[in-house]
Amino acid sequence: MIKINPIAIIGLLLILTIFITGCMEKDTVIHPVPEGTTITSNPTSNEVLNEGGNAMGNYTYIETSDTICDVVDHPAFQGFGQFVLPLDRGTYNEDMQLNRVGSLLPYHRHVDPDAVVDTINYMIDEVNDGQTIFYDFYTEQQKKEDPSKKSTGLFYFKGEAGAPFAVICPGGGYSYVGSVHEGFPHAIELSNKGYNAFVLQYRVGGERIACEDLAAATSYIFENADMFEVSTEAYSLWGSSAGARMAARLGSNGAFAYGGDDIPKPYTVVMAYTGHSDFSFNDPPIFVTSSEDDPIASVSAVERRVESMRNAGIDVEYRKYKNAGHGFGLGTGTDAQGWIEYAIRFWERHMSE
Repeated sequence: MIKINPIAIIGLLLILTIFITGCMEKDTVIHPVPEGTTITSNPTSNEVLNEGGNAMGNYTYIETSDTICDVVDHPAFQGFGQFVLPLDRGTYNEDMQLNRVGSLLPYHRHVDPDAVVDTINYMIDEVNDGQTIFYDFYTEQQKKEDPSKKSTGLFYFKGEAGAPFAVICPGGGYSYVGSVHEGFPHAIELSNKGYNAFVLQYRVGGERIACEDLAAATSYIFENADMFEVSTEAYSLWGSSAGARMAARLGSNGAFAYGGDDIPKPYTVVMAYTGHSDFSFNDPPIFVTSSEDDPIASVSAVERRVESMRNAGIDVEYRKYKNAGHGFGLGTGTDAQGWIEYAIRFWERHMSE
């Protein structure tokens, strides 16, 4: 007869209990619950359900008290978290809280930490919903041959299937890419209107390589239009400050001039607060916005280009504001608030022609 040692059995049961409890704790995810949402627990899942019975996702929201490191290492942004915030200059404290995010964007004004966090959480929601929001447009071989190309990519904000797309180029003086203030918010506005929007993460250091990245990214979208479910008809290029120069360059010269494919020029270009002066007589229609109190992009330089383009027969819509400064993004809290609606209507008008 086999003798059973009760002490050994109790020991084994204790070990098993500790193991199971540890695994449960490891796999449990704390879910954010939007204010005012009624929730019910699903006893068979770690997910939290909303009142409609739909899963609210697996990733926690970011708050203004969280740090740069919390964003970079957030599991929703695995592999590209370093591109969400403007960290390209390489001089930042990873423990800095997001309530000071404006210090990462020295060329921008009216940077609202709450708005930045809302934008990041919008992106987390997209990932929770199963959307792929980041794509590499350079191949691994291209990045191996030129390691600087590792610091590039496309954020995708999906609209309606088959709708036209826009590529948005944030500014930052070619020293950082201010997507979180004047890229992602613009893309969200366009996506909510049903348009497909891409925000370009480009190499900093100079206009030429940034334009090469824009050309490569736009060519990549054309090549993969079926995967993205976008129309290549009537696409537009958007840019702010340095990014506006990039959009204007490709509007004048095409992607091919910067190493991209021989694809059509954009139907429209949207340019915000830049003193870029060059243009061609074959430029597409241009929407321009600026502010009188801009200390970086002289409003007189902007208006000289607008007048010259109009004299050349190019359709230009120009919106000038008084107190928005430079790098005003959507213009929230200034007299420029709402300018993006005019820009969208301008694009839509030329789509229908």
